Amino acid sequence: MSNVRYYTEEGLKKLKDELDYMMNVERPNISKMIAEARDKGDISENAEYDAAKQAQGMLELKINTLQEVIRSARILDESKIDLTKVSILSSVKIKNLKTNSILNYTIVSEDSTDLKSGKISVSSPIAKGLLGKKVGEVVEITVPAGKLNFEIIEILR
Repeated sequence: MSNVRYYTEEGLKKLKDELDYMMNVERPNISKMIAEARDKGDISENAEYDAAKQAQGMLELKINTLQEVIRSARILDESKIDLTKVSILSSVKIKNLKTNSILNYTIVSEDSTDLKSGKISVSSPIAKGLLGKKVGEVVEITVPAGKLNFEIIEILR
């Protein structure tokens, strides 16, 4: 995998906590389920055993994937973010020039996206269109609904 992804300290801690839970709670629970199913006799036609083994395989895949993500993760130093242009972790106030509506977004890593709280993925069309731009610039961004023009009103931390 080895794709470098950037996280805040809080975001990386959340991933590590999730990994810890999978390894220290879910993994032992599945092992226990497998042992209990095995104790019931013939495992060749034991649906409980098959389901537990399948769950174990899925969990191990999730654990391996999360371990790789954590290995390639980099911490963003929020104090070194350049507020003169839009970058990851920037909060940006933009104006839709067609509707005159004001929108507020924070550009975050893919794993921290939360549209309800205005956190958009750095790989989303709007974030990609805003990255590197400065206050006062007008950007045309292609979204699934077509092309939209936004003016950057303010960049915050």
